[in-house]
Formats: sequence, structure tokens, C-alpha cells
Amino acid sequence: MAQMTMIQAITDALRTELKNDENVLVFGEDVGVNGGVFRATDGLQKEFGEERVFDTPLAESGIGGLSIGLALQGFRPIPEIQFFGFVFEVMDSIHGQMARYRFRTGGSINMPITIRSPFGGGVHTPEMHADSLEGLMAQTPGIKVVIPSTPYDAKGLLISSIRDNDPVVFLEHLKLYRSFREEVPEEAYTVPIGKADVKREGTDLSIIAYGAMVHESLKAAEELEKEGYSVEVVDLRTVSPLDVETIVASVEKTNRAIVVQEAQRQAGIAANVIAEINERAILSLEAPVLRVTAPDTIYPFAQAEGIWIPTYKDILETAKKVLTF
Repeated sequence: MAQMTMIQAITDALRTELKNDENVLVFGEDVGVNGGVFRATDGLQKEFGEERVFDTPLAESGIGGLSIGLALQGFRPIPEIQFFGFVFEVMDSIHGQMARYRFRTGGSINMPITIRSPFGGGVHTPEMHADSLEGLMAQTPGIKVVIPSTPYDAKGLLISSIRDNDPVVFLEHLKLYRSFREEVPEEAYTVPIGKADVKREGTDLSIIAYGAMVHESLKAAEELEKEGYSVEVVDLRTVSPLDVETIVASVEKTNRAIVVQEAQRQAGIAANVIAEINERAILSLEAPVLRVTAPDTIYPFAQAEGIWIPTYKDILETAKKVLTF
């Protein structure tokens, strides 16, 4: 075991799979000599060569097209979109092509592509660098969307994503890159895609979250414990496909739930989770399922993001509404 930050765990996963499979390729803007804007690929080009880890032009649409062509030739591409706010330039490749290939070819052609990209607020990035756009990805069948919240999960989920035969959008929250360390195995291991994780057991309320909001939810749960409430925190880890079984099991145990996301309120992951709960476990509920989200506005400039992004205090306020309903 080694103490790793999330960014170190991601680098370790990439190194592991580059060693494991000669068909794995890593490419994107500045991922080669520079090691990526956040150094996620630091040292990999030197170790594996320019044919396995290489820079691309500043053209996300080209990165997407290259990924598809390489996948068709038997490679396992790991393209990086430097910030997920730039994904609009490559939407046709992801939604119009990658997501449809298995269906289009009757299952005879796979798209084993893992699209890595940082996202999320709280670190004062410029405009279009922090947007939470996972809802756009999750709406499209054929794409798996993975969002780890810890270094351990990041390494295991990234290895699983790279080995998966379907396209995976692997989103890495900027604020979590170097915010803490935890023990991570140095050898290869996998964490299953599509399986949520109960990060904290409880009996009075379920808080369902993903990404950086898992940590805000855990803070809220600790505060609520001081007031005598036992709160369960469920980390979705994969937002498409959802682990509905784990979500429902938690709600049936606690009978109350809130869902937390950093993204804007409208048409988000939280709304989908609530719909699944209402369809499958409404008779177990003793209160409405509420959401904690950002407001339905364009992501603000850095000076205002501190009042825009949900925090544990917002989660506390909503949790008390549900607990005292």
C-alpha cells in the first residue's frame, strides 16, 4: 500500500494499464512532455515512448475522431479532454459515433475508449473550465459515466474503465486532485463500474451524492451525528448506469433521502435518482426526497463560485427539513 492523492492514483492506473496492454494509448493536449496541465500523465511519455503517450493539436474534435479510428483498429485509446467544459467540440464523436457503434454493428464492433477529463469548481478556474456537464453524458445510452471521489476508487475505476469494451467518460473533480491522501494498493486492482459504495452507514437519512459532494455530505453527516441523527452516505461513483439496487436498499433502510450534486438543478443526475426512488421505493418514504444543487444559472466567475457551489451547510439545512418533516 502507498499513500496517494487522487492525481497520483490516476497516474498509477494509467501506468499500470500501459504496462498491461500494448494497445493502450494515451493522448491529448499537452499530455506528453508536459505531463498534462495537472500532471496526470507526468513521466509516462518518457517511460513508454512517444508512440504510446503523445500530444495532439488543440482540437477536441480531432481527438475524438482519432479515438474512434484507433478503436476500430484494435487499440484502447485514453484521450484526455483538457477541461470538460471543452467537450462541446467533441460531442458528435462521443454521442453520435462512440455511443452507437455496438448497436450500429449488431455487437460486432466495440469502442473501448476511456475519455478522461477534469471538471468541477472550487479552485477558481477561468470560464468554461469548471462546469459539471455529466448530465449531458448520462442522457445518452451507450456511454458509461464514472466519477470517483477518492484515490482508491479513482485507480480501481480507471483500470476498469480502460479494460471495458464500451466508451467510458471518466470525470475527475479538480478540487479532489490533491486535497487528501489515502492508502492505495500499488498493484493492479479494479472497482466495478455501475456499483455505488456506502461511504458511511446510517439509519435515519440517506444522503446520495457523487464526486466532491460526497465529502461535503460526509461533513454534514458528522454534524448531524452531533444532534443525534444517524446518516448514511451513498457515493454513486458511476452516474450512468446508476446502481439503483444500492440506492433503493439504502432508502428502504432509512425511509428518508436527499440527493446532492454540484451541477445546476435542472435535468441533472439528482432528478434521475429521485425518479428512480419514487418509482421503486415510494411506499418506504416518510418524507419527500429533496435535492441540494447549484442554482439554475450559468457557472459564475471565480469570485462568486464560493456562494454558488453547494456546501455541507446547504446539505445540513435540507437534511433537517427531511428529518423533521
